[in-house]
Amino acid sequence: MNAAGLRIIQQTARRSWLKALRRPVPLSFSFVQPMFWMLIFGFLFHRFSLGPAYAGISYLSFLLPGVCAMTVLFGASQAGIDVVRDLQTGFAQRMARATAHPGCMLGGKLAGDVTRFLAQATVVAVLGVALGARLSVDVAALAVAVVGLAAFAVAYASLSCWIALKTRAPESMAVFVHVVNLPLLFTSTALVPAKQMPAWLETAARWNPLTRVADGLRQALLLSNMPDAAALLVPLVILATLLFALARREMARAGDE
Repeated sequence: MNAAGLRIIQQTARRSWLKALRRPVPLSFSFVQPMFWMLIFGFLFHRFSLGPAYAGISYLSFLLPGVCAMTVLFGASQAGIDVVRDLQTGFAQRMARATAHPGCMLGGKLAGDVTRFLAQATVVAVLGVALGARLSVDVAALAVAVVGLAAFAVAYASLSCWIALKTRAPESMAVFVHVVNLPLLFTSTALVPAKQMPAWLETAARWNPLTRVADGLRQALLLSNMPDAAALLVPLVILATLLFALARREMARAGDE
């Protein structure tokens, strides 16, 4: 990658951050929703049995890594909304033609978005500790888990951008956010351990990428254990690479119009 490509990535990432900071209401809501989940679910199910794997851990503490992963999930699902706006104004097409680097444009947007999602998840973790969650952190394990969380964010945000570029309709983004997010959340271990699920749901959870992320964060934040790096990172990196390639191809097509 040449200097021009790096400059495009840097400026596009900066634009993503500035757009988010200039809209304080949606940014604030990204913290209100996780707080709601922790306050309601964390204390409503404080007597819920987590099983021997999480013996001695409160439900609020168990929930916190799942809510951090959920924060990234919900943020990444909305990454395509800005793309639809840029397409409707013609900005995306003009930039793709002017720079001739659609991959760098998309990469810069995702870099800005994903770093913001990770920062939001960090704030949510701090809020969870303030509410009473108790953590036992292994720094090296947390680094691996965060890389997995970032790969998941890139994959899901790329999918959101691909849908936006393919349909170019705000309605399609609303359907994607509302129809996909909750099934993905409730068929994962973000809220409940796999061993406490019915057999069919436990099987579905194993194939859910959000499960890998939530479990990896719990290993690092609650149990001070190193997640299985290969099992966590390899599938998520492959998924992120494939979905980024799909979104990049649609971005290039937008530049050809």
